[in-house]
Amino acid sequence: MADRAQEAAGREWARHWQYAELPGLDLLRAHYVRHTFPRHAHDGYVIAAVTGGVEEVGLPGGIVRAGPGSVVLINPEVPHTARAGVPEGWAYATLYPSRELIAEVAAEIGGLRGTPGFTADHVTDPQTSYVITEVHRAAEEGNALAADTLLRGAVARMLTRHAGPLPARTVRGAGAVGAAAARAVLLERMARPPSLEQLAAELGTSPFALLRAFRERYGMPPHTWLTDARVRRARALLDEGTTPAEAAVAVGFTDQPHLNRHFTRIVGVPPGAYRRERSGGGAAAGR
Repeated sequence: MADRAQEAAGREWARHWQYAELPGLDLLRAHYVRHTFPRHAHDGYVIAAVTGGVEEVGLPGGIVRAGPGSVVLINPEVPHTARAGVPEGWAYATLYPSRELIAEVAAEIGGLRGTPGFTADHVTDPQTSYVITEVHRAAEEGNALAADTLLRGAVARMLTRHAGPLPARTVRGAGAVGAAAARAVLLERMARPPSLEQLAAELGTSPFALLRAFRERYGMPPHTWLTDARVRRARALLDEGTTPAEAAVAVGFTDQPHLNRHFTRIVGVPPGAYRRERSGGGAAAGR
């Protein structure tokens, strides 16, 4: 009820958390108006039920406009953006199942070969959209049996109706090797990365050629990819109990405000609120 009141008043709010009885799953329920998500990607999958307003999702194939009753489906490592598509913003309930959870459900229902991937980026499915909101409700009420049952039902329905082999992003020739090598260097030297010119020189290529190959392979330029990777690493550190200030330094941000800005833009909640939820002491985070 409080969430509905905040939405009616045009206020932003968000809760990003985990329910211990649903391993391999992150949950986000939010209402955003001014907030925009920059280009980023996820380790796992995204299954998002839009419950109000309109969300505009920028995907490699174009812009998707999703309203109430829609379910947005995004595969691992697919770069995307998100923003409000109408002045009042959008509200949604999102499931972030891990690759392992998706594989487990796919194996249970059968019929899918290899690693499953969604073949649609959004579908109109009010029934599944409602079930996703009920997963959140059951988890928030501590009803593990209902939450797990509803979760598996929603995932199975999406996989049965809208999935096939996970498509692979490929880059031809030496560009693929160079892009992968650049990614490995950036991961290894995340806190003190080289410049694009230095990175290209180390790999024996030109800055422009490396930039082009990297964008083609990962859907974003190296500096954007690095910011996303830093936020992912910071999330892992916060999950382990690291403080936001320590995490900021560890991943290469200049200070905690620097982490706060990028973390909030990409994850949807500030790192402090994210960490409080992981420690079991959080409530819906005001925005």
